[in-house]
Amino acid sequence: MGTHSVWVLEYARSPVHPVSGVLYGAHNKGTMNLPFAYILIKTAGAVALVDVGHDANDFGGEIANSIGVTGWTPPEVVLSECGVRPEDVTQIFLTHAHFDHIGGLKFFPNATIYLQKKELESWMWILAKGPRFRSLQAGLNPADILYLTQANIEGRLELVDGDRENALPGIHLYPAHDTHTAGSQYVVVDRGGADKLVLSGDVIYTYQNLTGDDPSNPCFVPPGLANGSQTKLIEAADEMLAIVGNDERRIIPVHEEKLAELYPSRVSDRGLQIIEVCLAENEVSRV
Repeated sequence: MGTHSVWVLEYARSPVHPVSGVLYGAHNKGTMNLPFAYILIKTAGAVALVDVGHDANDFGGEIANSIGVTGWTPPEVVLSECGVRPEDVTQIFLTHAHFDHIGGLKFFPNATIYLQKKELESWMWILAKGPRFRSLQAGLNPADILYLTQANIEGRLELVDGDRENALPGIHLYPAHDTHTAGSQYVVVDRGGADKLVLSGDVIYTYQNLTGDDPSNPCFVPPGLANGSQTKLIEAADEMLAIVGNDERRIIPVHEEKLAELYPSRVSDRGLQIIEVCLAENEVSRV
């Protein structure tokens, strides 16, 4: 048993999300139910989050409404299911800067924030290009980029340039540049030996991105939403699979409904999934 406990915590969902946003080339395929979640990691005196959701009460909430997101629940309620308060969070690892992954930063005043340097630079470039480039701003709340400036002034922003081994013991950050966004990254939780987890961010939305329509004859199908390259998305997915010995279940995409079938889970009073991926020794189960 490793020293890391990992939970996927749903905080909202879109029951009408376009399939084409999740699977490249899936034109005229209608809509699907898409969970919105972040990941809680407890280890060795640290409480970390991979991504932080959004705030329904600012422009991020307007973006969410435009894509049918419902049931938004604040972090103090979501995290309480695992006995954690927002002020307990010590580290935040941002996979990228779309509204539903970064917009909740304001709820975690004591956390150090880790983001790829290239991600911040790319959004600043896009915002400076003017309205004709606004299609590149899909999924971005510009106020979230401004918040990073405030966090930097407070000494809480850590810009990562490429790999960062042991950002916390056994937690590694790896770039997936020019994929879903220009500076995306993913998180590896190394629990010892072959026991590794890849927390993929939106480089992988669902397992269907890894398998296509036929898991018995798998084919990479990258996400439909990408500021970068579809080829880079496929290469990053292949890299993640290699880390976990081609065991797709060890890759954790937060928008995947099937996680609740693969791992112990329960539904909260708010109707939100709590998925327990692994527990450290002496950690209490929350499901």
